[in-house]
Amino acid sequence: MLDTAMIHAKGTFQVSVKPTDHSPDSTLGSHSLDKQYHGDLEATARGEMLSAGGLTGSGGYVAMERVTGKLHGKTGTFAIMQHGTMTKGTSPQMTVTIVPGSGTGELSNIDGTMTILIADRKHSYDLGYFFSTP
Repeated sequence: MLDTAMIHAKGTFQVSVKPTDHSPDSTLGSHSLDKQYHGDLEATARGEMLSAGGLTGSGGYVAMERVTGKLHGKTGTFAIMQHGTMTKGTSPQMTVTIVPGSGTGELSNIDGTMTILIADRKHSYDLGYFFSTP
């Protein structure tokens, strides 16, 4: 049974993206992600991203990250999965989803999606989430 009362968390985040040395192919980029979330989600996150294209202004990526901290005062962790495409001359298309079953602690059974906004090189988020009941 699901408790589908959607709760929204909003705030900002900073991200550091650094190349790794283990790209599976010379045409793919591999990067580590380190994030600091602020606002309703006070947390850190670490993850990894694979990307393709990008040199012409078009490309795509997939990423996984583990978020650790407090969400509206509840402590725990959860994983985020994201993928996106960029087509030159258009707005990026991103899907950011909480991985089902990845929540721990007070964030067990969390589910939802995140919208990422980028304006003037600053990142903000709107996390819509709910808890399923076991």
